[in-house]
Amino acid sequence: MDCYHWYFIPRGYPFLAPGMHKHSSAPSLSGGELPPTGALTSGYVFRIENEATVHFLQSVGKTGNLLNLVVDLPPTTIKEKLRCLIESPGKTLLFLYAIGQILTVAVIIILALLEDWWALVTLAMWMTARICNTWSIKIRSHIDWKGETEPGVNGDLLILLTQDRWIRLRGTVDDLKAVTSGQWLRDKTLLDELLITFSTLMVYLSAVISGNSSIMGSLCLLCLMLVSAGLLELCTGLSKGFRMYGRMLKVVGKPTPYTRRLDLAEELIQETGRDDWAIGLGMILKPTGRGEGPVLL
Repeated sequence: MDCYHWYFIPRGYPFLAPGMHKHSSAPSLSGGELPPTGALTSGYVFRIENEATVHFLQSVGKTGNLLNLVVDLPPTTIKEKLRCLIESPGKTLLFLYAIGQILTVAVIIILALLEDWWALVTLAMWMTARICNTWSIKIRSHIDWKGETEPGVNGDLLILLTQDRWIRLRGTVDDLKAVTSGQWLRDKTLLDELLITFSTLMVYLSAVISGNSSIMGSLCLLCLMLVSAGLLELCTGLSKGFRMYGRMLKVVGKPTPYTRRLDLAEELIQETGRDDWAIGLGMILKPTGRGEGPVLL
C-alpha cells in the first residue's frame, strides 16, 4: 500500500473491484520469482523470498536500467504526512482512491432511492466478501522471523530481477531485513480457509441474485465495477511507494541506463571496493588464482 493514501483513507473496505474474492492468491503476485541479491557491504549473496516486495520491485523496475530505492520508517508527524501527501503523485493517488470509495457510497444511495433491494443485497455480498478477504490477509500478515537485529548498521543491496531489471536498495540492515527476509503471509489456518471459502461463495451467489435486479440497478453495479477497476489500475500504476511492517520502500531519482550488465558491475565494484558480491551473483568471472567461493546459480 502506498503511503500517499494509506494514512488518510481508512482501510479501503468500500473500494470494490473485480477480483475481490482473489485475495488468497496474493502469495503468487511475484510469479514465483526469487531474485538473487548481493549485499554490497558484506559480499553475502542470497535470494529475496518476500512475494510482496518482489512484486513491487517488478512493477517499478525497467529493463536495462538500475533503479535506486530506499527503505526507512514512514512519516509519523502530521507535518511529515502532509508533505508526503503534497509530493507528486500523492495528491493524484489520494484523489483516485477516494473517488473509488465515494463511488460505492453513491451507488448505495442511488439503489436505496430506486428501492432496488436485490441490487443492494448484491452490493452487500460484495462488501462482505471484501471485508472477509481483507481481514484474512491482515491477520496472516505479521512480523515473524527476521533474523538477528543489527541496530545502527547500514545496508546496501543489489537485486537482479528477470528481464535485466536491476534494483539498488539502501537503508539500515534491520529495515532491509523487515522487507526482504522471512515469511510475508503465514500459512492459512482453518479460520482463514473458512473466511476465503465464505467470501468466494458470496461472490458467486451474488451473480445469481443480481439477475433479480432492475435494469437501472444492474447498470449501476456494472458502472461501479468498471470505474473501480480503472481507478485501481491507475492507483497501482502511479504508485511509487510501498509499505510493509512499518517500513516504507520509495523510489529515489530516475532509472540509470546501462548498455551492459558488466558496466554496472564494474562501476559498483569501484564504488564499494569489493567484488565478492559480483562473483557470487555471476556478474563477473572469478580472477585466476583466487580460492573457490560460493556462486549462486
